[in-house]
Amino acid sequence: MTLPRRVFLITTAATCATVALGARAQTMVDEKDAQAAALGYVADATRADAAKFPKYAAGQSCGNCAVFQGKAGDKAGNCALFAGKQVAGAGWCSAWAKKA
Repeated sequence: MTLPRRVFLITTAATCATVALGARAQTMVDEKDAQAAALGYVADATRADAAKFPKYAAGQSCGNCAVFQGKAGDKAGNCALFAGKQVAGAGWCSAWAKKA
């Protein structure tokens, strides 16, 4: 038995809306959070403290890090280091590792 087109479209739209709302419901990592501060996380990589974290190099950002779970170009995405929270795609922390 096949679903009528109308039912399929309504179900698909509802599912997409639920997924989109669920993704937005996650909070962003606060730079003042203890773990974020320990890792030197900043939401804008250009503000990374290169004196304190000499590993930082221009061009590194969460968006091109191996730990970032978003897609290239995403403004924000999940990070394995900050469970349940999102990081800015333009952000940076000392755990940055080049994406394979």
